Amino acid sequence: MNLLISLPTHSMTMSDSSSTNLLDTIQGPDDLKKIESERLPELAEEIRNKLITSLSNTGGHLGPNLGVVELTIAMHRVFNTPTDKFLFDVSHQGYVHKMLTGRAKEIGSIRQYEGLNGFLLRTESEHDCYGAGHAGTALSAALGMASARDLKGGDNHVVAVAGDAAFTCGPTLEALNNIAEATDRCIVVLNDNEWSIDKNVGALAKYFNTLQSHPAYNDIRAKAASLVEKVAGPGARKFAHKIERNAKNMILPNVLFEKFGMRYYGPIDGHDLPSLIKSFEYLKEQGEPVILHIITEKGRGYQPALDKPGKFHGLGPYNIEDGSTASGAPTFSELFGRTVTDFAKEDKSITAITAAMPGGTKLETFKAEIPERYFDVGIAEEHAALFACGHATQGLKPFLAIYSTFMQRAYDMILHDMALQKLPVRLCMDRGGLSGDDGPTHHGLFDIGYLRHVPGLVHMQPKDEDEFIDMLWTMTKYEDGPIAIRYPRGNGPGVSIKDQPNLLTIGEAEVIQEGTDVCLIPLGTMMEVALETKEQLESKGYSVTLINPRWIKPLDAPTITKSSANSKVVCTFEDHVLYNGFGLSIIELLHDKVIDTPVERIGWPDEFIEHGKPEILRKKHGMTSEAAIAKISPHLEAK
Repeated sequence: MNLLISLPTHSMTMSDSSSTNLLDTIQGPDDLKKIESERLPELAEEIRNKLITSLSNTGGHLGPNLGVVELTIAMHRVFNTPTDKFLFDVSHQGYVHKMLTGRAKEIGSIRQYEGLNGFLLRTESEHDCYGAGHAGTALSAALGMASARDLKGGDNHVVAVAGDAAFTCGPTLEALNNIAEATDRCIVVLNDNEWSIDKNVGALAKYFNTLQSHPAYNDIRAKAASLVEKVAGPGARKFAHKIERNAKNMILPNVLFEKFGMRYYGPIDGHDLPSLIKSFEYLKEQGEPVILHIITEKGRGYQPALDKPGKFHGLGPYNIEDGSTASGAPTFSELFGRTVTDFAKEDKSITAITAAMPGGTKLETFKAEIPERYFDVGIAEEHAALFACGHATQGLKPFLAIYSTFMQRAYDMILHDMALQKLPVRLCMDRGGLSGDDGPTHHGLFDIGYLRHVPGLVHMQPKDEDEFIDMLWTMTKYEDGPIAIRYPRGNGPGVSIKDQPNLLTIGEAEVIQEGTDVCLIPLGTMMEVALETKEQLESKGYSVTLINPRWIKPLDAPTITKSSANSKVVCTFEDHVLYNGFGLSIIELLHDKVIDTPVERIGWPDEFIEHGKPEILRKKHGMTSEAAIAKISPHLEAK
């Protein structure tokens, strides 16, 4: 089977099974150093084959890892972890690093319950010096490590690898601004593949492209290098660099990194192993902060990943032959993209804003059909939030689509800019709740807690697809301040959607059934667990009230207090941590109304939830109807 491709012939095949499998010999970085240099390309091929075959079963971040195979081999060839420190921004491209540090045989367990994490994890290996999952963290953390090393008199190396998209992040730019003052020695690798999850946007992306393609720039670098070789005596390199820098500034004013006090090298081919190794061997001897600009190809070695780099950034299981994935009912994300686009065709004031996630949020639909009102600001959530505020001040209706876990970065803007000024920004928080295989850095389990105390903010969650459309429609009509909606990853229960959406009354819950023994209040798609609980209670003869609250804030106080007062016990359900969550808001409400009906809560515990299939994690952490019955039963008389 031909899985891999070589450019430009597109015909690389699997390694000869009769030869020694190099990957199997690597139990740690020291084993890599024993491999003959001429066999390293063979190792790279084996790693790509292993990634393609393993991830076809588990899913994962295939494209980014195929692009950094040679880079990671070169780093481990030259440096020595765990003494030397490698930091990968986001760290979704850390699979190759895991394979070269003794975890190759476990790569088939990646993102599976109790298997390898899909990101770097300090508790997983001594070679993972810094955990991550969000963009823009590597440079700042690397500077902290380098500074600590300097204070302690150490001589190890700190290497930070960041994609070009990470340089749009505020923390990355803040780190660059501080690098010359923080340390005298640090290596930064700019992995330039022109992609984050989607195609990179903005001035920095254009700048990097200019550095790649300007012929005069590369000619100047070659001549400067030649001069270094010819000129003898102390100071020759410094003199040559000065000539090079001045010439570059004539062609490309403001060579960005050198203005920040870093010595810039590159761009070089990020798949040329000998060049990478020689570059790292040279850079590790430099007594100043340096940046190596490498050009890589996201998805290299697998044609479907090259054809659709956005899809293969991160995906579920796929067919190896053609890269196809299973399709099913529309997800909440797909419904969001389609619905907001349709609304915007009728309402010219609607705009759509995302932070480098048109594919994940499915605003790619809006982008294709209404490009003039679609805005991708790059990986810059804080800027995205403020940008949306600017739209709102001018009478537009911005829909800001950001994952719940990434919206955390824009908290200050939500509080200080949106809520304080009562600006009607529509916060669309995808992945609200458990994010399964991606693990704790991507679970959206904290947004209720960080939003419910914001004055004047409206927050809601739908129980199904039809109510989701109603809520989005209601958002288009709301003008009194910020309004947020959280919705889960994946599919809903599969209900049909009516032809015309309903305008919902803010703060009005839906009473599905009235009873006298137990009051169940499930938020969003936790309705499914509540229905199972209701059936089990009714089979035992208990009378059950079932309320779909719809609104996290404001709560429907009259409905909830009345039903709670008439029940022996209340049980809430939420796909969120219990601390400062939805259930706590019910407890506070009943306390304030002097209603002493006990409240039991089903939700996630006060800990970071590991990665794994949702059904496994929900059973483990008590997010089931059986757990609800166990909590409710002590409050009821036997029937």
